[in-house]
Amino acid sequence: MVRLKDIAQLANVSIMTVSKALRDAPDVSTATKSRIKALASQMGYVPDSSAQGLRTKTTKLFGLIIPSSTNPVYARMVVAVEERAHELGYDILFAHSLNLPEREESCIRRFLSRRVDGLFISPVYRFEAEARIYQEILASKTPTVLLGPPAAFCKLFPGVEIEEQIASYTATRHLIQLGHRRIAYLTGPQVAPWAHERFEGYRRALREAGLEVDDKLVFQSGSTIEDGTNAALQMLNEGCPATAVQAVSDLVAIGCANALLSQGLKIPGDISIVGFGNILVAEHFQVPLTTISQPKHRLGSAAVDIMLSLLRGEKVQSKRLPAELVERKSTAPPKTPHQPS
Repeated sequence: MVRLKDIAQLANVSIMTVSKALRDAPDVSTATKSRIKALASQMGYVPDSSAQGLRTKTTKLFGLIIPSSTNPVYARMVVAVEERAHELGYDILFAHSLNLPEREESCIRRFLSRRVDGLFISPVYRFEAEARIYQEILASKTPTVLLGPPAAFCKLFPGVEIEEQIASYTATRHLIQLGHRRIAYLTGPQVAPWAHERFEGYRRALREAGLEVDDKLVFQSGSTIEDGTNAALQMLNEGCPATAVQAVSDLVAIGCANALLSQGLKIPGDISIVGFGNILVAEHFQVPLTTISQPKHRLGSAAVDIMLSLLRGEKVQSKRLPAELVERKSTAPPKTPHQPS
């Protein structure tokens, strides 16, 4: 491994001069800096980041925790965080919580022990009003940004999220404007704040249109394709009279659509479906899915902006970004009794 001493000997200068030149110190001439940097590059010198961290009291590391990288909702957000971090000279330590509180705690403690300069966390939601690990983060004074809406146990941390309720309201309004009056809703995880917001957007749109919020049209699902499949089968078994389905996420919508198609129903001929998220597969599904497009890349970039403000000691506020409806082929006006199938 090339050391500062090796560069100093070849450049015929002191080790201190080499150190200053590589740090762009003002008391070293431009010519000397250029010569030393060129030699360092030719010799393959790699700075010792741990030594730099001791000097600057920073590690140039961020910790990033999401439920799973297989969840397409997080892909572009993670890319944006990593891109911005790279531009700023930071590396990312990456971990999966797998939506398990105990695993999330372990990941956070590991990152804190590595003295990361900041944390980006998609919280593992729980019903409890407090979570000890988030108290530990506060005690450590580690700048932390949430990727998603806060719950009671993490409400003291800033974060980035979309206008969940407004976006869901827009999706329901789309179906109502097409003429649908019996709109089924497939809900998300009961513990997740975003799922409650999306359900409330659906309810609000129905109420404003003078339509009843019928519990018989609401089905508990979750967040996976399998959850959507199971909810759709329950709808069919119960003889649900819905002419349209609004799902809490694209994965749930796709699971639902697969089940309905396998039973011989036509989308949107017999029933319309709306998702939420605009993941890549939504556009390329066998019936391209009408959905809500989340600005995932901008959410990630906004999270880094908040982190930079925290690192500067500035007061920050959470950011809520708008989402928009993307109309594709899975929605259409409902059939009238006189229309052929």
